[in-house]
Amino acid sequence: MDNIKQEIAAPLEAAVEEQLSQPLLEDQPLTPGKPKKIPRQKASMTLCFLGICGLSCFLVCFTDSFKDERGKVRYGLLATRRGLWVIDGSVTIPAEKAAKYSLKMVDFFYAFISIVVFSAVALFDQNVVKCFYSNPSDEAKELLETLPIGVGVICSRLFVAFPTNRQGIGFPHSHR
Repeated sequence: MDNIKQEIAAPLEAAVEEQLSQPLLEDQPLTPGKPKKIPRQKASMTLCFLGICGLSCFLVCFTDSFKDERGKVRYGLLATRRGLWVIDGSVTIPAEKAAKYSLKMVDFFYAFISIVVFSAVALFDQNVVKCFYSNPSDEAKELLETLPIGVGVICSRLFVAFPTNRQGIGFPHSHR
């Protein structure tokens, strides 16, 4: 169960970051009740910001942690084919343990699913929708209201069906 919490947390952390920073990127209409057309620069900034948040979702799926010889928890920024790229360069993972931390296909799967979850949550935000579509149709509104729920259910089941052992940065370290 902790595994599911960890994998759902990555896109949700990026979504919270997006929610907290959204007021900086939004424009209020000059006249109440009349939608204001968002300038292209604001739409571009919002798109770049969403891209950065999506990239952080993607990269968090490739982080891991381990305990060194002294029992101190160390973090690796990126998994590679040979093991884990440790943030503190003075510590290395023993060769026999390195294979446990190597890059696997399930890491890319989790990264893709995390981006899908983040995208669905971001599209649920009315400020993001208004930034790109000032007056969405009723069908589009309905789709944008139901899509995050469907994506959440499907992705949660995929996280359960294909578990990972990664313990990324920011998650409590447990013994494997």
